[in-house]
Amino acid sequence: MKNYTKASKFLSLILRHKPEKIGIKLDEHGWAKVPEILKGMDLTMNDLEHIVDTDEKRRYSFNDDKTLIRANQGHSIPVDLELEPVQPPEYLYHGTVGQFLASIQKEGLLPRSRQYVHLSADLETAVKVGKRRGKPVVLQIASGKMHQDGHVFYISENGVWLTDAVPPQYIMGSEL
Repeated sequence: MKNYTKASKFLSLILRHKPEKIGIKLDEHGWAKVPEILKGMDLTMNDLEHIVDTDEKRRYSFNDDKTLIRANQGHSIPVDLELEPVQPPEYLYHGTVGQFLASIQKEGLLPRSRQYVHLSADLETAVKVGKRRGKPVVLQIASGKMHQDGHVFYISENGVWLTDAVPPQYIMGSEL
C-alpha cells in the first residue's frame, strides 16, 4: 500500500516549489509532463490519478488528455496559471494565527514566498487554514471595496481566491 499522503505532499513540493528535485521543468503555465512525474516519483498512473482524485483541497489538475499535470495555486516559482480576473464577493476571509496579527495590521496581507495572497469564500475554510498553525484567527477582507478600488482578483480551479496583496485598510477585523 502506497503512502498517498506522503506522495501528495511531495507532488505539491515538485509542482509548486522545486521541480528540479526530480529533474524536471514546468512550462510557463506550471504544467509538468505526466510521464516525467511518474518516473521521478516512482508512481503508476493509477497512483497519480488516486492522489489527484482524493485530494480534499483539490490541489492538482490534469489537462484534458491527462498528459500534463499542475498545481492549481500556491506556487513560489513564477508561473502563469492563465486565470482571468473576476469580481469577488463583497467579503472574503483569510485564516491566520494571532502571532501574525500585528504585522498584518501594519503591512496588510502579503504573498511572502507565494505568487498571491490566498483568500477563502467562506469562514469554515479560513478557520481550517488558520488551524494548521495553531489557534485560528479569521480576518474579514473587504474584497468588494478592493475590487472597486482597482485591485484584481482571480479564482483558482479549486475555488481559492487570489490577489496580489491586501492593504491594511481593507482588513475589516478578525473573528474567533
